Amino acid sequence: MKGIAWQAELLATSFNIAQFPEHDLPEIAIAGRSNVGKSSLLNTLVNQKIAHVASKPGKTRSINFYRIKGPAPFVLVDLPGYGYAARSKTELKQWGKLIEAYLTRRKQLSLVISLVDFRHGLLENDRLLQEWISLQQIPVQIVFTKIDKISRGNRKGLLHKYIREGLKSLDVPLLTSSSTKEGMVELQRYVERYLTSHIPDSESHI
Repeated sequence: MKGIAWQAELLATSFNIAQFPEHDLPEIAIAGRSNVGKSSLLNTLVNQKIAHVASKPGKTRSINFYRIKGPAPFVLVDLPGYGYAARSKTELKQWGKLIEAYLTRRKQLSLVISLVDFRHGLLENDRLLQEWISLQQIPVQIVFTKIDKISRGNRKGLLHKYIREGLKSLDVPLLTSSSTKEGMVELQRYVERYLTSHIPDSESHI
């Protein structure tokens, strides 16, 4: 299956609310634990090195906005990873406030893609984030990462196990790997379908 040619350009790097960019496009935010493979996934999706892949998790402290040019233009929002303890309490508190401000105040936000490591399933922080986002009535789609670490024969059973254990997702979770590029075209097509079916008029998101 052929991928969609997305072109990405950095719109803004925001360390506080005042730095959030003004535009009239829908936003899709990517959230996940530190070391879930978020930067690698972003780079693979757009076939560009837009996100820095750090050797140590928890490096990103800003919210990064990328304008995506494609069949259905939108802004991809890279949220800082969560669940990494090697930060000062003050820094973690500021970090949390920035993410909370974005998720609760951003009118352009249309969907949160929640990344989860397929090897571990939803950990406590993942579930807490899902519950909190659900209370805000923000749509969430789960995307599992690093499926290449699990044998093909065990993937279906593991996915069903996670679903039985309970999770919040608009649709059946997608399975991806940045290393093998499995599931990346499916994720692109999911986003395009979501944008065209749920957001017919971008002006309503100004």
